[in-house]
Amino acid sequence: MKIIGHFLTITRHRHMVIRHCFKAGILWRGLLHDLSKYSPVEFFNGAKYYLGDKSPTVAERLDKGYSDAWMHHKGRNKHHFEYWVDYSNKTKGQAPIKMPLIYVKEMFCDRVAAGKIYQGKNYTNDNPITYFRKGSAKQAMHPETAALLEGWLLMLQSEGEDKTFAHIRSVKGDY
Repeated sequence: MKIIGHFLTITRHRHMVIRHCFKAGILWRGLLHDLSKYSPVEFFNGAKYYLGDKSPTVAERLDKGYSDAWMHHKGRNKHHFEYWVDYSNKTKGQAPIKMPLIYVKEMFCDRVAAGKIYQGKNYTNDNPITYFRKGSAKQAMHPETAALLEGWLLMLQSEGEDKTFAHIRSVKGDY
């Protein structure tokens, strides 16, 4: 049953991201979103560690100390800020790179959809900003990327989906 639950969860999430990306004016990104979750390493590890109310990578990390599925996923999906880390000649270490706008838009759609899928009927527009602020993503992202995402999450919280998606759709070029 875990395999069916996992398949239904990732498919429901993906379809919600597609709807959100349409509202954000980036339908093509939505159609391509998270296709790697159906690859063997991500799908079968996801089914094995399926939890239903949070990402299976959490359970995989607890079991193995790392997640093969996540390592595969973040290296193939540009809407994850972890993809945008590279060696810096300036610091001589790893550093976050400013994400292209289209992927920040997709990341917003992904985060809102994940909240809706995992929170279910308990989801409110407060959930995405709360999750963002309690985690370590803000500190790990490029400061401009983090500020843009946080601004949109705050707008979602205070002004709702319709206004936020209309605003995101109107943002063009660089930020």
